[in-house]
This record gives sequence, C-alpha cells and structure tokens, in this order.
Amino acid sequence: MRRAEPRSAPSARSLGRAEKLAREARERGIRASNSGRPADGARYARAGLRHLGWAEDGEKSGAQHVHQAHRTLAARLLTILATAESKQGRTGYGLRLLDQAEALVPTENQGLLLLQRGWIFTRTGRDSDALSALGAAITLLDGDPAETYNLTAALINRSFVHLNRGEVGLARRDLTRCQWVAERSGDKLGELNAAKALHNLGYCDLLAGDLPAALQLFNAAADAFRRIAPSQVPVVAMDKARALLAAGLAVDAAAELDSALAAFRRQRLDHDLAEAELARSEAALAAGQPAVSWRWAAAARRRFLRHGNDAFACLAELARLRARATAAGRQATVAADAARLAQRLRGLGLSRDAELAELLGARALLAAGRPDEARQRLAATRGRGTVMPLPVKLMRRLAQAELAEREGRLGPALAELRAGLALVRTQRGRLGSVDLQTGTAALGVDLAAAGLRLALERDSAPLVFAWLERSRAQAFRVRPLSPPADPQAATALAELRQLSYLIREAELRGKRDPRLAARRAELQRELRERDWQASGGGLVSAQSSLGEVSAALAESRQSLVSILVRRGRMIAIVIRRGSVRLVELGDFARAAEAARRLNADLDTQAGRLLPTPLRAAIRESIRHQVQVLTTEIAEPLRSWLGDDGVVFVPTGVLVSIPWSVLPDMHGRPVTVSPSASSWLTAWRSGRAAGPPPSASPPPAPPLLIAGPDLEHAAREVTEIARFYPGCRPLLGETATVGAALRALDGAPLAHLAVHGHHEHENFLFSRLDLADGPLMAYDIQRLAAAPRHVVLSSCDVGRTVTRLGEEVLGFSAALLYIGTQTVISSVTRVADADAVSLMTEYHRLLAAGSRPAEALAEAARTGPFSPFVCFGGG
Repeated sequence: MRRAEPRSAPSARSLGRAEKLAREARERGIRASNSGRPADGARYARAGLRHLGWAEDGEKSGAQHVHQAHRTLAARLLTILATAESKQGRTGYGLRLLDQAEALVPTENQGLLLLQRGWIFTRTGRDSDALSALGAAITLLDGDPAETYNLTAALINRSFVHLNRGEVGLARRDLTRCQWVAERSGDKLGELNAAKALHNLGYCDLLAGDLPAALQLFNAAADAFRRIAPSQVPVVAMDKARALLAAGLAVDAAAELDSALAAFRRQRLDHDLAEAELARSEAALAAGQPAVSWRWAAAARRRFLRHGNDAFACLAELARLRARATAAGRQATVAADAARLAQRLRGLGLSRDAELAELLGARALLAAGRPDEARQRLAATRGRGTVMPLPVKLMRRLAQAELAEREGRLGPALAELRAGLALVRTQRGRLGSVDLQTGTAALGVDLAAAGLRLALERDSAPLVFAWLERSRAQAFRVRPLSPPADPQAATALAELRQLSYLIREAELRGKRDPRLAARRAELQRELRERDWQASGGGLVSAQSSLGEVSAALAESRQSLVSILVRRGRMIAIVIRRGSVRLVELGDFARAAEAARRLNADLDTQAGRLLPTPLRAAIRESIRHQVQVLTTEIAEPLRSWLGDDGVVFVPTGVLVSIPWSVLPDMHGRPVTVSPSASSWLTAWRSGRAAGPPPSASPPPAPPLLIAGPDLEHAAREVTEIARFYPGCRPLLGETATVGAALRALDGAPLAHLAVHGHHEHENFLFSRLDLADGPLMAYDIQRLAAAPRHVVLSSCDVGRTVTRLGEEVLGFSAALLYIGTQTVISSVTRVADADAVSLMTEYHRLLAAGSRPAEALAEAARTGPFSPFVCFGGG
C-alpha cells in the first residue's frame, strides 16, 4: 500500500500571486453581484477561491487546503459566493458556505458573515433569525472604520426586517442611524447607502401620513441616486408615484410613472415595467382618462402573463375592466367578462377583488338594460365576505343605488348614495386621505355625482344644494399632512398601514399570515377605542345644512351663488334672505374660455411698458372677455342678488376669475370659497375670533414680510406697518424661511409682499421666495396653528387649478386646507407699484374695522382691473 505524499509548502511568491488573482476575482464578483448578475458573481468568486486552494465537489465543499495567510480573503470570497447562490434560489447552500467561512476567521472578525447570514434569513422569511444575526453583525461592525459600509448595510437590512414585521418605529431608528453613519463615511459606497436610507425614511414618513416629508425625502434620494446609481432612480419614482396617487394627485403620479417606465425599459427590468404599467393605468383612471387606463392595463396584463404571474395578470384585467365600464356601449360584454374574471380571482384566493369584479358586472348589466340579471348578481354576492375593503363597500352602494333608480325608487337610491359617502367621510376622519386608495376616491366622486344628478332631475333647489355640498366635500378633502400629535396613535397608524401592505402582498403570492391579520385587527380596534381623529382637518367639517348657511348669510348681509355644470350649461343655486332657488346661467364652455383669456390678458399687461397699439388691443380683449362673463354669469343673477355681498362657490376654471373686474361685482364684497360648508366654517371662526374684549390685552401685531427682488416690497410693508402700532416688518436678510414660519404659526394677520410661484401640477411645491430660499406650501401645512388671515400681495401665487372631482389646488388652497379663515391673493400677475397703493388702502380699511371682503372691494374700487380675490370666509 502506498502512503500519501505530503503536500509541499507553497512559496511566498506563489502565495502572493494567488492572493493577487483572488483579490481581482473578488472585485469582479462584487461588481457583478451589485449589478444584478449573481451567476457571474458566483463564477468570479469560485475562480478566486480556486486560486486560494479551496475545493468544491457538488454541494460538498471545503477550505481545508486554504493557506493560513489567505483565510480572511477566502472567507470574504465565500460570502460573495453564498450571496450569489442565494440570489439564484440556493439559499440552503448559501448558508452552508457561510458555515465554512465562519470556520476560517476568528469570532471578532465575523461581522460580515453575520451580515450575509442575516440577509439570507431575510430573503427566506426567517425574521427572528435575521434580527438575531443582523444585531450581532451590527455589534461587531460598529466602531471599525474599515467596516463602515457593511455597518450601514446591516442597518438597512435590519430596517427591512422591522418593516416586514410592521415595526415602523424600529425601522426608522435603524435608517436614521444608517444615514448618519453613511454620510460621514466619505466614500461612494457610503453615499449609496445614505441614499437608500433617505428613500426608505421617505417610505416611513408616508406610512406615518406625512406626505410632504415623504416627497421631500424621495426627491433627495432621487437626486443622490442620479449622481451615484442612476438605476435606482425609477424605484424611487415608483414609491413617489404611489404616494401621489394615495393623495389624489394623479397627474403628478403619472409624470413620475412615465419616467420610471422609460428607465425600466432601458434596463430591461420586465417585471418592474409591468408593475409600473399597472400603476400607470390606475393613475390614468384617477385622472379621468379611461381609454389611456385601458391601454396601460392591457400592456401590464400581457407582460404579467409572459412571466406566469396569474395574480397580477388578473389585477391588470380588473383595471382594464374598470376602464371599460366607464365607456358607453357593449356593457353586456363587460358583464360577461366580469363574471369570468371573478371566477379566476376566487380561484387565486383573491375574494375581495372577485367581489369588485362581480359588482362591476352588476353595474354593467344595469347599463345594458338587464336589471333582473343585475339584481340576481347583487343578491348572489351579498354577504359572501364579512369584512370587505372600502372600495368594495362603496361599489356595492353605488350598484344598489343604480338598481333602485332603475326601478323608480329614488328615495332608496339617494339613501344608498348617502350611506356610501358617510363611509368615505368616516374613513377620512379617522385615517386621512393617504389611506384612501385611488379607486376609493374616484368612487366617492361617483357617489356624489350620482346623487347630484338625481337631485337635479327632481328639480328641487334644497335637494340640489345638499348634494352639491356632498359633491364639494369629496373635492375639498382632508390632506395627509402630518402624523397625529398623540405618539401612540401615530405609531399604531403607521404600523396599521404597513401591515395592510404586507397582508396584501402575501395575498397576491397566495399566502396568508394569521399573525399579521390578527395584529391588524388589534390595531384597528385600538384606534376605534381611542376615537382618534386625523389631524390637519383645516376647513373640512361636517356638511352644513341649508338652514345654517342661510342664517349666516342673512346675518352677514350676503348672498351665496354655488355654480354647477349640467350638459354644458351652468346652473346656480342662489341663497338669499332665507330663500333658495335654481337659476339657469349661460354656456360653461364660453365662460371658461373667457376666464382663461381674461387671466392671460391681465398677465400680459401687468407692470409692462407695452406699445400703445398692443396695450389698446389687450384692453379691448379684456373688455370683451368681461362682457362674455357678464352675459353668461352675472346678467342671469342680476335680479336675484340685489346689493348684497356675494359668496361664490365656482366650478372648474371659474375659480380663478378676478370677480371685481365684472361691472356687476365691482365695488361689491365678493368672497370665493370651495363650498358653502367651508365658507360657513371659516365665517364662524372669524366671527368667534372677533375683536378682543376691552379688558383683554391687545392682539399681537401682524406679520409683515418684504421678500427679495421686489422693488416696492419694503415700502409696501413699511407703509402698512403704520396702521398697526408695535409692528416690526421682516425686511432684507431678516425675512428668512425660519423666521416666517415661526411668526406665521397662529398669526392673526400676515401680509407677505414676496414673489410667488404657482406649481400647476403639484400644489405642495408652490412656493414663496424669501431671503434664504423658498417657503413651500408643504412647509405651511406643518404649522401647529393656522394663521387666521393671510395676504399674498405679489405675483400670481393665488392661482388655483381644479382636478377631477372639482378639487381646488394652489397655495391659497393650501392655506385654506389647514384652517386659515381668509386669504387675499392675486389670481394673475400684478404690478408691484399697483400692489402698494391697493394693499395700503386695504390695510387702512381693515385696521378701521372693515371685513376683509369689504376692505378689498373698497380698495379696488378706484382701479378697473384688480386681480385680487378674497378666498375663504371673507
């Protein structure tokens, strides 16, 4: 028998060459794994290990021949190989490779191995094991400058585990620490993890209900990724789009999704592309574009089917079905397709989505003139599920209302619609808009629109008023501003949102987690018992009755004109001196075009030295547009308004009409409000604030701010300050964002002579220019107490835009949303010199005791073309 020959010791030269080749392979393996090529990463890691003497035989591998000098390097190569194998689905083998690596290095140097072990446990759903491994890794890696990147990676991975358990506060703590460590590391990899931390902190803020903070962090993360990891930008765009969709900003969400779609195509990330296409379909439907929604849903469905993802393919088909259901014609086909889809959804365990499909089918049968079949389908689905999500409940209410209408039972139809809107109001009041899915918000608009249509068919002014107010309430809805002040409620709410997301994700994978479902039910019960109400309600309040509004109008000697559009014609609900009537106005399209042209003309002439012929042409155009608006709106109202002040609740683009330009309204107090209920709330608040009793200390002097780059701003606020003893304006370098926000918090009166910029697409990013930067609309929404009366005297920041469902957006609306009672602002550009004289006179009258709307009307009397409007309570 031959004895084995002893292996000769390698030379120092051969050891050095082996180490050099292994390190090169390690770098290639890291780059390949980080670039999404795990198979290449595994190949490079194996090559490096072979250089060091590591042997592999199938799944039996060992490191007994690795030289002592190379043990640490071999361990690092084994971690790369373990990660790459795990990414390819061989997690058990990956863990065995880490066992080998663990035998090569002392305990105090095993932080990286524990990090990789924790990562694999996270991927396989072993949360407790992951937390244990990652916690040990963080302890070993902390304090070692050479391991800063791995420390930040461990913190990020542990934050993911916390989020998978619904522990949002613990996740935020790890991410905050990760960002702090990464930003101080001074290297590119640290910068990458800092960007990842920003992104995920934004997600935590979204769970907390703080949309402005979330958007800020998403933007910061996207900026960082553009510099160091452009492939990550579309991932941030997807989260940002979901946040915007939850807030009802569908147009903004669509823009984010379009950029993500283009990036996913370039990167050939087909499944991510399919998810983006499905989200794009939701955004289009929310924006009132059913044909566009159908195309995106069809594209997503085809892509999901290619990947064999039946659950998501069915969801895409459901989105396509919703888009088809809004179109005229072929509703019988929609009903048949809905029945087949519902059956497939139930087979996948998606019973709630199946219920939604069946209800879409029932509505399609009603539209096709087959009420008996629709009634049968509704009866068959009733009671199948005891706990249905809000969209399903609302769709059922809408279908039952349509069936009752078809059967001539208008009373029960209206009762169903009222009950549906009550559900929406309860959900908003408790949780805020961020919890209302896109489809839910659209259904709320549909419910209100159906009720308004039925009220108009009855030709009852009181009934139309009630339903128009319900419709306006759907538009002027609660903003997801900030977490509740109660820390326990804030924590519970963030966890509830995350658990709902996790339960839905598990459902789409065909899994159920009883622990998550039980915890969600416990949190829901806790929030109900605490009777917590969402913060940031602003002017959103219970719907006011006709009697309440009428009494307040009579007391304030005003009339109210609420305008709606039906079949292209405008109808006004006029409330004056205890009476309410419907008044036929003119053509909406003509009035809307005249309003747009009037604002463009006022923009053009504001503060510019124009050639005489051009100035004359613009003035003639202004007179023509004013005449059109007078013919279509003011003339039909003339005999009903008398000399009263007027509260206008406009529709669409009419919200930006500078009403004092119309001869019928010139010199008359005019207030513009999103709804009669919001006007009443603001008016009551202003009356309650009133002048202080004689024994009380005098009110705080107003906040007066002069912004940069405005020639007359300092003179304007200095002149105004003369009317308010003790007032010290913020001028020059003292007019900072921080100083302005501190002074605005709860201010009784604030006058801002600053440049403004209206963001048409996202009102949260409308801004005012101050000495050290912009004061954003989202900054205003974080104030603890709203300023009561705000004057924006420069530029066009008073511009507004309306979205689907008559939602009013803009900087002025941002103030009204948080509870500011009155906002004076310009709806077009305004010349600085003109603003000085008008605003000085306005404050003189205000200080003498005039109401804001009265003071503005009197101050604007001397000029024919004032663009200033009084919004809110007046």
